[in-house]
Amino acid sequence: MQNQDLTPEITDAQATLGDIKVNHTVVASIVRLAALEINGVCAVGGGFVDGIADLFSKKESDRGVRVSENEHGNYSIELRVVMEFGTELAKTAYEVQLAVRKQVANMTGKPVEKVDVVIEGVKMPPTEQGSLPAGDDGWSGQGGSDTN
Repeated sequence: MQNQDLTPEITDAQATLGDIKVNHTVVASIVRLAALEINGVCAVGGGFVDGIADLFSKKESDRGVRVSENEHGNYSIELRVVMEFGTELAKTAYEVQLAVRKQVANMTGKPVEKVDVVIEGVKMPPTEQGSLPAGDDGWSGQGGSDTN
């Protein structure tokens, strides 16, 4: 029976050649792309905190994604997403978790301990003409009020 695990294994011969390390920025890019492939996910990042971070961040891949490793080398990932209005939030977040875990493990060869998904907001999809109704910025759940 064939091994169904697609995680690459490093042989002793490969280990003697030197270390192979994957920068956390690369892992964050994998996370972003995997999350954006899921129907209902509009953006990774996009909340107020990420907006402030955008001012200081040099790399787009850093926005909305945090990657860390435990003492065993397993990844812990937190990502912040904006979802399309009408999406089943819990179901879509679960699909994001599965996709991120699979892509990161397949591409890096390292296990993912956990994937935390924080839903930062909900966005209305564009109308058929590609724009939103007058006066509607498409964002909800962002707090604040326009009343004087």
